[in-house]
This record gives sequence, C-alpha cells and structure tokens, in this order.
Amino acid sequence: MDQLALLLALLLGAVLTVPLGERLGLPAPVLMTLAGMVLALLPFVPNVEIPPEFILPLVLPPLLYATVQRTSWRQFAANKRPIFLLAVALVFVTTAAVAAVASAVVPGLPIAAAVALGALVAPPDPVAATAVAGSLGLPRRLVSILEGEGLFNDVTAIVLYHVAIGAAVGGTFSWGGAAGELVLSAVVAVVVGLALGWLSDKVMGLLGDATLQTGLTLLVPFVAYVLAEELHGSGVLAVLVTALFLAEHATDADDVMGRIAGRTFWEIVDTLVTGVAFGLIGLELHNVFGTADGRELRMVGWGAAVAACVVGVRLLWLLPATWLAKRLHTRRDYDEEIPMSWRETVVMWWSGMRGVASVALALAIPLRTEDGAPFPGRDEIVFIAFCVIMATLVLQGLTLPWLVRRLGVRADTDAERELERKLAVRAAGAAKRRLKEIQEVEDLPEEVLERLQRVAFDVGVRISPDLVDEERRSASAKRAERYRAMQRIQRELMSAARHEVLAARSEPGADPEVVDRVLRHLDVRSLR
Repeated sequence: MDQLALLLALLLGAVLTVPLGERLGLPAPVLMTLAGMVLALLPFVPNVEIPPEFILPLVLPPLLYATVQRTSWRQFAANKRPIFLLAVALVFVTTAAVAAVASAVVPGLPIAAAVALGALVAPPDPVAATAVAGSLGLPRRLVSILEGEGLFNDVTAIVLYHVAIGAAVGGTFSWGGAAGELVLSAVVAVVVGLALGWLSDKVMGLLGDATLQTGLTLLVPFVAYVLAEELHGSGVLAVLVTALFLAEHATDADDVMGRIAGRTFWEIVDTLVTGVAFGLIGLELHNVFGTADGRELRMVGWGAAVAACVVGVRLLWLLPATWLAKRLHTRRDYDEEIPMSWRETVVMWWSGMRGVASVALALAIPLRTEDGAPFPGRDEIVFIAFCVIMATLVLQGLTLPWLVRRLGVRADTDAERELERKLAVRAAGAAKRRLKEIQEVEDLPEEVLERLQRVAFDVGVRISPDLVDEERRSASAKRAERYRAMQRIQRELMSAARHEVLAARSEPGADPEVVDRVLRHLDVRSLR
C-alpha cells in the first residue's frame, strides 16, 4: 500500500464511520482514530510521510471555517467571559501545570522544552469538541462555549508553543517578549482577517454564480491562514475572523442556491477532512512507539502523569470559573451562555479532548537546536503528547456519550420550540406585510389575493403548527395534505421529465452540454 492508497482508505473510512458511529452511538472522530491505530499495526501499511509543517496549514483552516458556519459573532460576543476563562486563562494555567509535572517526572527535561509540551497539550481540539459534543444533543449553550473555547484556545497555545520552542532552540527566553509576541500576533491576525473578509465579500458579489462563490470560500481560509503566518500573525485567529466576517456580511437572503450549495459543500469538506485528520492521529502511533527505544513502560507512566494533570487541572479550573460566571451572570444579567448545573459542568470538563492541533505541534518540534545539538527531550515530548491525545480523545470520546446519558444532560427543547415559534410569527408577519405592500400598488384578482393570503398565513403555520387553534390547525393540516399530494405528483412529473432528458444524452447526435444545461434547469425547478 502506498501513500495515495492510504489517503483513499482514510477518505473512505471518513464516510463509513459516520453512519457506523450513529448506529453504535459513538463519535465518528473516535472511530476514525481507532481505525488509524488498527491500520498502523498492519505490516503492509506504510508510515505517514506528511511533513509536519504542512499538517496545520492543510487541516486546520477548512475545519475552523466549517465550524464557524454553525455559529455567529453574537454568540462570541455574549460568551466572551467564559470563552476568555477557558481559551486564554485555562491554556496558561494548563501549560504551567504540565511544565511543572513534566520537569519533575522526566529526567533532564529543560524548562523550555517542558513549557513547549504544556503548550501543545493545553488546548482542547475544536474539531473534536464540536464533532463529539455537538452530536450528543447537548444544550446549545454548552456547545457554543466548547466551540468558542476550541476556536480561540489554539491562538494562545500556538503562540506559547512558538515562544517555548524559540527558547529551547536559541537558549533565550523573555516573558516580556512572549507577551509582546502574543499581542502582535493577535493584532496582525485581526487586521488580515477583516481585510480578507471584506475583499472576499466584494469578490463574491462580482462572481454571482453559486459554484464560483463556493469555490472561493474553499480558498479563503487557506489564504487567511498562510497570509497571517507570513506576517507573523496567528493563522488560526485570521481564519476565525475572516469566517465570522463573511458569516455576518456575505449572506443574501434570496440566494437560495448559493446557500444550499455552500452548506452542502462545507458539510462534505468537514466530514472528509475531519475523518482524515483523526485517522492520521491513529496512524502516527507506529512512529511514536518507534521513539520509545525500549522505555515504553516508563514513558507511558510519564504520559499518564501528564494526562492526569491535564484532565485534573481542567476540572479544578472549571469549578471556580463556572461559579464565578454564575455569580456575575446573576448580578449583571449578562446575555451569556454558561453551564447551569454541576452536571453540565462535569460534561464540559469531560469534553476537553485533545486532537489535531496537538498532533501537528508535537510533530513540528525541530530536530536540532541552533548549535546543532539534538532538541532536548524531543522523543519524550512526542511520546507523552500522544499518550495525552489518546487518553483524552479515545477514553473521553468513548465514554462521553455514556456520561451524558447518565447525567441526563439534554438540550432545552422547550426553549428551542419557543424560539422556533417566535421566528415563525416573525416570518409570517413579514410575508403578510409584504403582501399588503404589493396589494397597494397592484390590482390583484380576488381569488389570487385570497390564495396569497393563505400562503402568507401558512408560512408560519408550517414552521410552528402551535400558532393556531385546533380548528384552524385542522384546516391547515388538510391544506398541507393536499399540498403534499400535489408536490408528490409534481415530483413524479419532474422525475419523468428528467429521465427523458437524461436518456437523450446517449442518443446519436445529442450534445451532452445542451442536455446537461436542460437537466440543470429541471433540477433547479425541482429544487424550488
């Protein structure tokens, strides 16, 4: 098996583990990690030969961009305090705690190398958090906080990592320089993200076509990441800012085709790239054990100590941080989403899985320092990092569904239905107001006006049937039943038309381009 065959196997696994995970009640990323571990043990499977410096630029931008599509700037603004406590403060605390433990248990490990280890295992993975927690029916506020934490903590951790690596390679370290680098990295990333988001918005308006617009969105996150990194900014934060800008400004309510095409495309990208990324984590197991050199048991012990530190620090930090957030939330009535019970706090604690970013940072550690000596403790750091990743990703990922069911943490469906009802009222109201405006300037026949009024009324009822009383709901249900019957017949008519046009594609003298153009017209009409 060569590298291309291995990549195709991972892509196939990324698709198959989604329905398999749904049947087994397990997260697909965890299944892909286990599949990668199995592949790594097979003798005919080659070692992964992806340069470490390419993993972050190739994997993180599309995954971060896809994650941002499910959120909004308002959620980040409303949750800035809990996100700051988790994404910035907790990363610093975890890095310091891991550095202390690693220095104590690993003989001869310099403090700079220990800090690098702490920085690379400190951030919970945004992909793992959203892919695992988001599929368990958790309250939306918890998923929002986990998404925000996962998206922002990489910025802090990567800057700390680079500072520690620079100190280990060059032999110098300055807290002032580290703080300055953190601020400069954030400023550059925000400027790049806003500028690229504005430019992309303008270009999308010029393109018009949904296919071209979707293609541009695939390039944008990579450009944002690489450009920010070239200017010594945070590529992760630049992608985040660009994606948030486009989510807020590049949305045309009437661009139905663009919205459906873009959402479908990014769901595909998210599924495939996530599967490949977590499959690579499992595949690296073979390489990592090759660095143990007969010290497997000792190094596993070191990894267990650091993993326990990572998990324990998160719990010890979350308990007071959640209590403080609740106090401030009650006193100042902040519109933020916070854990509302100890059960939700426990779920947040157990959702702190490490993943792609930690793997990439571990593999990107230089082989040598500036004076040509081997990087101090590189093999030990890589091995310990993978122990932490496997312990958190596999152990926590496999047991999180059980824990959620055991604690009874579920989404607030009543609140969701109430919000859905309010949106239905607003949608129906907007349709009725627009009909009145049209009625004032156009002379509509009575039967047409009556039908349009019914359509405007049905806009809200179809979203939320609870808007009307039982009698009107029954009448609406009968109209909906007739409408569904008409839709079914229309689908059969359009299906017959598509089959006929598609059959013409293989007839002598048929122009495939003309046939495809007619078929696209029928597809669009069927979609509408």
